[in-house]
Amino acid sequence: MFAYYLDLAVRSLKRNPVLTALMVLAIGLGIGASMTMITVLHVMGGDPLPGRSAQLFVPMLDPRTPDNAQNTRAGLRGTPDAFTWVDAMNLLREHRADRQAAMSAGTVAVTPPGAGRHPFFEGGQYVTADFFPMFGVPFAAGTGWMSAQDDARARVVVLNAGLARKLFGDADAIGKPVRLDNTEFRVIGVLRDWHPQPAFYAQHGARVFGGADQFFMPLQTAMELQLSFRGHFSCWGDGTESRTSDQCTWLQFWVELDNPVKAFAYGRYLDNYWRDQQAHGRFPRKDAPPRLFGLMAWLAHEHIIPDTLSMQLWLAVGFLAVCMLSVVALLLAKFLRRSGEISVRRAMGARRRDVFVQFGIESALIGTLGGVLGLVIAQLGLWSIRQRPDGYAHLAQMDAGMLVGTMVLAIAVSVLAGVLPAWRACLVPPALQLKTQ
Repeated sequence: MFAYYLDLAVRSLKRNPVLTALMVLAIGLGIGASMTMITVLHVMGGDPLPGRSAQLFVPMLDPRTPDNAQNTRAGLRGTPDAFTWVDAMNLLREHRADRQAAMSAGTVAVTPPGAGRHPFFEGGQYVTADFFPMFGVPFAAGTGWMSAQDDARARVVVLNAGLARKLFGDADAIGKPVRLDNTEFRVIGVLRDWHPQPAFYAQHGARVFGGADQFFMPLQTAMELQLSFRGHFSCWGDGTESRTSDQCTWLQFWVELDNPVKAFAYGRYLDNYWRDQQAHGRFPRKDAPPRLFGLMAWLAHEHIIPDTLSMQLWLAVGFLAVCMLSVVALLLAKFLRRSGEISVRRAMGARRRDVFVQFGIESALIGTLGGVLGLVIAQLGLWSIRQRPDGYAHLAQMDAGMLVGTMVLAIAVSVLAGVLPAWRACLVPPALQLKTQ
C-alpha cells in the first residue's frame, strides 16, 4: 500500500511542477537557514571534554570591596571569573581536590634552533603540574612535569605538535633546548595537536574559539622570569598592581572531583576558606559567598556563545515558520483542488484514513526533496560563515548527525504542515462533489 501511495504522490507532484517547485523551495530555504545556525550553535555549545567534564569544576571567590564590585565588569551580582595569586596558591597548597591547577595565558618570543632563523611570537599557557592529567591532555611523546618542578621554577616546557613541527620538523623534540624570551627551556613533552573547542580552561575572550595554545610551561617559572602575561588583570583598593597582590584577580583555577560527594565536600571547604579569610580582614562582602561551577555550567555562566548567534538562530527559526505557513497554504490549495479525485476514491470504498495517509506520504515526499535542497543551502551558509574572521568560524562544519537531523527536520515539518490540508481533504463530502460534477 505504501508503494501505491508513493506512486500516487510522485504522479501528483509531476502534474503540478511549478507548485511542487515552490513548496520544495520554501522548505529548502527555511531548513537551510535554520540548520546553518543550529549547526554553528551545536558545534560551539558541545562538550569540550566528553567523559571528563562531569569531574571538572571551577571555584569562584569574590575578594573585592563593595565599591569596587559596583564599578567592575562583573558588577555586584556577578563574581570575578579569576583568582588572586594569594588565593590560588593557598588552594594549591592545601590540595583538597583530587587535582587542582592554576593557569594564565601568555605570549613569548620563540627563537628557532639553527643559524639564520628569525624569532617569532607564540601564545601559550603558564600552568601548574596537575593541568595535564586533570584535563587528560594527550601526549605524542614525553610527559608533563611534577609539582616539585613547579616549586623549583624548572626551565621545562611542553610543546603542542604544531610548534614542535615548526621548530624541529619530524625529528624527536624531547630533551632538546628551545629558547623562549631569551631563556633556554628543555622540551619534556609534545602534545597531539591538542585543541579543545571551546578552550574552556582559558580566560574567555576572543581566543576561546581561536587558535591552539602552542606551549605550556610552569606558572611559577613564568612569574620568576616576569614573562608576558595575557588576559584580564583587575585590581582594586590601595594596594600595588602586582601579580602577587591579594587585590588583583587574573588567574584561572580548576579542580577535579571524581564524584558528587567530593564536590559537596569541596564546596563546604570553600565556604570555610571564605569565612576564615574574612576573619583575617579579607573578603569584605558578606553577600558574595563562594561558588562552585561544573564545566558545562561554567561555559553557560560565561556566555561562551555570543548573543548575536542566538538572535540569528531565532530569526532563522522564524523564517522557517513563515516558510512552513506558505507550504501549508500551497498544500491546502493543492489538496482541495483534488476534491473530485477524493470523492471518486471515497465512493469506491476508500476510508478517510486512507486519504489522509496518501496525502501524508505526499507531504513527506515534498519534505524529502526540500530537505535535500536545504542541505545544499545549509552547506553554502556554513561555507560563508567559514570565510568570516571570527574565531569560531572554522568550526562551522556539518557532521553526520546534523546531516541526518536536517533530513529528519525537513520531513517532520513538511508532514506537520500537511496535517491540516490532508485533514480538510478528508472532510470533503463525496456525494456532493460527485453530484456537482
